[in-house]
Amino acid sequence: MKMKKITALLLALAMSLSLAACGGDSAPAGGSTPAPTEPAAQTSESADGSGQTVILDRNGDVCAETEDADAPTEYPVTLTDQAGREVTIEAKPETLVSGYYISTSLCIALGLQDQLVGIEAKADTRPIYARSAPGLLELPSVGTAKEFDLEGCAALAPDLVILPLKLQDAAGSLAELGIPALVVNPEDQTLLEEAMTLVAAATDTRARAAQLADFTVKQQNRLTELLADVERPNVYLAGNSDFLSTAGGAMYQSSMIEMAGGRNVAQEITDTYWASVSYEQILTWNPDYIVLASDADYTVEDVMTDPNLAGCKAVENGNVLQIPGDAEAWDSPVPGGILGSVWLSGALHPDLGIDGENMQIINEFYETFYGFTYQEI
Repeated sequence: MKMKKITALLLALAMSLSLAACGGDSAPAGGSTPAPTEPAAQTSESADGSGQTVILDRNGDVCAETEDADAPTEYPVTLTDQAGREVTIEAKPETLVSGYYISTSLCIALGLQDQLVGIEAKADTRPIYARSAPGLLELPSVGTAKEFDLEGCAALAPDLVILPLKLQDAAGSLAELGIPALVVNPEDQTLLEEAMTLVAAATDTRARAAQLADFTVKQQNRLTELLADVERPNVYLAGNSDFLSTAGGAMYQSSMIEMAGGRNVAQEITDTYWASVSYEQILTWNPDYIVLASDADYTVEDVMTDPNLAGCKAVENGNVLQIPGDAEAWDSPVPGGILGSVWLSGALHPDLGIDGENMQIINEFYETFYGFTYQEI
């Protein structure tokens, strides 16, 4: 993914653009799962029929007229979600259900936690919920993408339901019951920003979403300037369930490494999901750093003592790291995903001495959008 396109998209959101028309229909750079083929457009119509339109194409190309970010959403509003479905919301939602951890985290960041009446299963495995909105842990579960509880969700009588792409059929069933449901697909940074725009338009939180987008843009610009002339170390990013799986250049995690001033040794791999590799390939790449996914099933010590990695530069130099996961997985497209690059920049470039500044930035993010200080974890 080209970072300038992400920046253009984020700036578009921060300005709450009202677009007249936009071109471009090519596919996104890709994330952990293939992206849908429908155009990435969110369209809202005001009650008087004049309409507001927000179209964020997958190239990050926009043509627009600016509009006040604090202007409230006018209802009824019709939106096109990330599955290409038109969804009409008659009035500002007072109660919400989120069936996906990324959309739940986004709802918290947008200040909507008190409006949630149901969330996805296994909420107790998400540390950020307990820190920022512990009441969510007491809410009814609506299941998972594999076993969604349609009846249970409907019984909550929510004003709006937010579901992942895998549950678009359930979204259709809810619509037949008179419950509006938005499908989101935040599987890479570009798609995350589209989802944020969509949810903000639906819930009248555009100003808060613009603030969140501004934060991300600011950190992207900071890292771009700070790391412009550094020597980029080679990085092998190991997957969560298997050390011999990695993220190729089409995945979100590769952009995270690039933004942090590193070079993904697997960038030539075009898979849009974790790709299997061999020890021989890793030794051929001979990375300067090995970075483990935040929720890896194995440890840094396991890698350091693996005899199959004898002679690997990263192991010999003790440069085997794990992305922190104390609050959430920064190596996934969550609202705080930019923090993965912020943290990793200090780890890959210790000579810059930016760890202290990076921690201040991380604390600022969680204090602003989640109400706790990361350093206290």
